[in-house]
Amino acid sequence: MKFLKELSLESPLSSVSTGKDWKTAKTTNLLKPFSPVDGSHYLEIPLATSEQYTEVVATAKDAFIYWRSLPAPRRGEIVRQIGEKVRLYKQPLGHLISYETGKPLQEGLGEVQEMIDVCDFAVGQSRMLYGMTTVSERPQHKLYEQYHPLGIVGVITAFNFPLAVYGWNTMLAAICGDVVIWKPSSKVPGTAIALQKIIGEVCLENNLPEGIFNLIIGNRDEVGNSMLEDTSIPLISFTGSVASGKHAAEVVSRRLGRTILELGGNNAIIIAPSADLKIAIPAVVFGAVGTTGQRCTTTRRLIIHDSIYDTVVKKLRTAYESLNIGNPLNEINHIGPLIDLQSVHDYREAVEAITAQDGEIIYGGNVLFGPNYESGCYVEPTLAAVQPNCLIVQEETFAPILYLLRYSGSVDEAIAIQNGVRQGLSSSIFTTDMRESEMFLSTVGSDCGIANVNIGTSGAEIGGAFGGEKETGGGRESGSDSWKGYMRRQTVTVNYGSELPLAQGINFDLS
Repeated sequence: MKFLKELSLESPLSSVSTGKDWKTAKTTNLLKPFSPVDGSHYLEIPLATSEQYTEVVATAKDAFIYWRSLPAPRRGEIVRQIGEKVRLYKQPLGHLISYETGKPLQEGLGEVQEMIDVCDFAVGQSRMLYGMTTVSERPQHKLYEQYHPLGIVGVITAFNFPLAVYGWNTMLAAICGDVVIWKPSSKVPGTAIALQKIIGEVCLENNLPEGIFNLIIGNRDEVGNSMLEDTSIPLISFTGSVASGKHAAEVVSRRLGRTILELGGNNAIIIAPSADLKIAIPAVVFGAVGTTGQRCTTTRRLIIHDSIYDTVVKKLRTAYESLNIGNPLNEINHIGPLIDLQSVHDYREAVEAITAQDGEIIYGGNVLFGPNYESGCYVEPTLAAVQPNCLIVQEETFAPILYLLRYSGSVDEAIAIQNGVRQGLSSSIFTTDMRESEMFLSTVGSDCGIANVNIGTSGAEIGGAFGGEKETGGGRESGSDSWKGYMRRQTVTVNYGSELPLAQGINFDLS
């Protein structure tokens, strides 16, 4: 395929890089990733060994000594160059992401743009690593806070956003003076290798030492758990399932390390009686079927007021009937495949659970077969009418299944239904009633990390901190002051006087 050649993804490939340098394979244990688009095994990559992991960590430690001393604006200049270099490869990278993940080409290109935008954001942030100066209670004393580089940051990413999530973490960590070890999902290794090669060009052009931007592709035992247990990595940013995130948090916390966790999302949109359906319906459809329902911010629950329930369902059904399903590299298609056959199995189980729990399939519910769906990973987007207390609604099925729920009372009832799940990432309400929108955003409103009014649950902007509460993990990445999570905070007191007044007026006389 042309985009593989353009990104230098031709054999032999390595799974370990410390920047400009790619390590020679030390195993015959090959990773052969599966494309859900056509079922092909399109690459062969030797998995990293535990010995290579140790070598990468040692190189990163040495690089940190150099990188932390470089002024932050100069670190920002490197990030700027990375963003410019990624711009040159936007088309092949977008095609590769679409082919590896199954998301439509426009979404793949959009993810590359998000990586570029994060670089731009980080460049500006590199000149704004502010501390706070406050007042001291002691005379002739100054009290302030400052932030220092933290060290090695481990970034473990999921398959669904193989470029953007890495960018959110790494570009911010880089301008903060940290070095990064990246373990990508083994389901989408090509995107990681391609980006590492692009970053390597920038490292070479600037004569940077090895170890600032590191990549290692390996299994959970050889690499993943080693990263979690490694006391030389003070921060792990982990994106994945709730179960895996709990394991990561437990292992890292035992050594008193830090985690940034981006886990489950069971996101809801409330459709109030006054909602403008001209904007609500497209937002719901995009939120529910974009990335084939495999976003953490996917709309999974639609909470509709009784007075407009039938109208909304009719409009949704009409919209779903117009969607094209097929090869995501063909731009006429709105929906591509699920990531793999296990995801198809999970989809089937969810559909069966809906009917077993007295729900009703209103549209979809089938796996698609035929010459246009040769990988076996294509499914119909599904609408299901269920009760709010239905057990399946409590779960996050990573598939394009939208649960339709009714409410009949005030917006308080709808908010209670929305908040009545274990996850707390993204939420939205469509209303033209100011009181309802303000209630939704108040302390008794949405309990999610992201709360939107008259836009959907997906498509978070990089300028805002991304993350959620409860089983979403509590982490924050990307914009706002998320950069502080990648730094070591220090409170400083300076006595510029000739006496030593003690805090709280304590008298400790040694004369």
